[in-house]
Amino acid sequence: MNQADKVYLDLCRNILEHGTKKEDRTGTGTISIFGYQLRFNLQEGFPLLTTKRVPFRLVATELLWFLKGDTNVRYLLENNNHIWDEWGFQKWVESEQYDGPDMTNFGLRSQEDEQFNAIYQEQLKMYQERVLTDDDFAKEFGDLGNVYGKQWRSWEGADGKVYDQIQYIINEIKRNPDSRRLLCNAWSASELENQQLPPCHYAFQFYVNEGKLSCMFNMRSNDVFLGLPFNIASYALLTHLIAHECGLEVGELIYSGADVHIYSNHVDQIKTQLEREPRALPTIELNRDVESIFDFEMKDIQLIGYEPHSSIKAPVAV
Repeated sequence: MNQADKVYLDLCRNILEHGTKKEDRTGTGTISIFGYQLRFNLQEGFPLLTTKRVPFRLVATELLWFLKGDTNVRYLLENNNHIWDEWGFQKWVESEQYDGPDMTNFGLRSQEDEQFNAIYQEQLKMYQERVLTDDDFAKEFGDLGNVYGKQWRSWEGADGKVYDQIQYIINEIKRNPDSRRLLCNAWSASELENQQLPPCHYAFQFYVNEGKLSCMFNMRSNDVFLGLPFNIASYALLTHLIAHECGLEVGELIYSGADVHIYSNHVDQIKTQLEREPRALPTIELNRDVESIFDFEMKDIQLIGYEPHSSIKAPVAV
């Protein structure tokens, strides 16, 4: 059994067996534990889960979006990536400019009411098309506020200066690989009200040892079924990209979660996944002609040998 699936499935079992039922912001309800760590040896393969298909293209395009410092969903929509649509859509339907059907609690209602879901899908498609074609609309309702890309690439300090945390990390690894300050922080208490979704993966840190780059990322809140497989793959890819630019091999990826939970409407999907036998992990291949991580495009990143079980669908809690 590959270790990536094993440790992930062990976490799922732990939550189902020992977790506590809790209410949450979305009204869905969760089974939750507090404090958990997973470790992945990146030398053993790329930790993209095989017990269900995880759409790597969506993982990669979202990470490239972060690295561009972008906070507008237009780039994602242009790349047929819809994982942030609901948060931009929510911003629109809660605004004074929206004059369509009532979309209150659209996340839950679309799951429970087929008639409403048809109306919701129509409004969501309208939102997507306007973001892609209307510059003014995209500027106002496509932008999610000072989320990950802004914090990673344009952190604003109390001194009024703007800091590129990713570039700092790269420069520091090259200059002083033993530094204990190879850290990026996406959590800014003063800007929480200006973010459509406050950062869930709020900080990460790198560590260089014997020519290998390791990364630890921290999450305040984690949807284990839908979110965590994406998060693991995203930070694994980020580690590969930074190692590539800095002339290093990859080492370990370490996940540290605080409120680690399974949504109540994901339990059956988790049980299905637990019944599946893990398969061999894929590998990742980067275009060696691209020197800077900020110049990478999707065509420069190849996933090799990914043969997972079929995907398992589940609703997103917004």
